[in-house]
Order: sequence, then structure tokens, then C-alpha cells
Amino acid sequence: MKIIDGQNTILGRLASHVAKEALKGEEVRVVNCEKVIITGSRRNIEAEFTEKRQRYGSSQKGPHPSKLSERMVKRAIRGMLPNHRMGRGRDAWKRIKCYTAIPKEFEGKKMEKVKSDKKSKFIRIENVSKDIKKWK
Repeated sequence: MKIIDGQNTILGRLASHVAKEALKGEEVRVVNCEKVIITGSRRNIEAEFTEKRQRYGSSQKGPHPSKLSERMVKRAIRGMLPNHRMGRGRDAWKRIKCYTAIPKEFEGKKMEKVKSDKKSKFIRIENVSKDIKKWK
């Protein structure tokens, strides 16, 4: 089992790394999902997420994009898998778990970091998920 620390890691790089490991057959756990970084200007990121949330009317019962940080990260990882509905992608999808903070069972264990250089314009997922609640 691999434990990956998402703190100060760019979302896309984290998602592609986790997807590759899961496709190899590894059990992958991603911790500190709320500290993951989305690169870009704050205005563009907020506009993108508000558009996603408002695309579904209040009367519609369809699947709504999640406000939880761990589910946002897991959704990005799902986008890197070949087909999450069947075959290899489905098996890999079942091997991935995401957590907001570090659970007690993983404290003191060795954690991997995904290499990524920090950009000047970024926003953390925790800020996006908190702001989504205000935007409605």
C-alpha cells in the first residue's frame, strides 16, 4: 500500500501519478487532500467551479459536483483512469482512497511526495470547497 501526501502538490500531477500507481495494482491512499493546489488565477478557478455547480438547476435531480475536497481530488484521479466503469479502470478505481487529513492509522508511516514545482498563481482545494458553499 502506498500513502501519498497531497500537501502543496499540483492536482493534475497528483492525479496522474495516483492513477498510474493504481493501474499497476497498488493500493493507494491520498492524505491531506484539502492542501492540494490548483494552478491558475483565482478568478478563473472560481468561475469554472461556479459554472459547474450552476449547470444543474435546483429542480434537477442529476449528479451534482461535490463540495468536499477529498471527492474533488478523487474525481480528478478518475479522469486519469482509462474507463472507470469496467475493466482495468474499475479495478484501479476501487484501489484508491482519499482523505481530508491524515487518519490515525497512517500517522508515523512513510509517505510519498509527488514532485511538483510551486507556481505563483494557485489556490488550495480547501479554499475552493469552502467558497463553493458561499457562491450558492
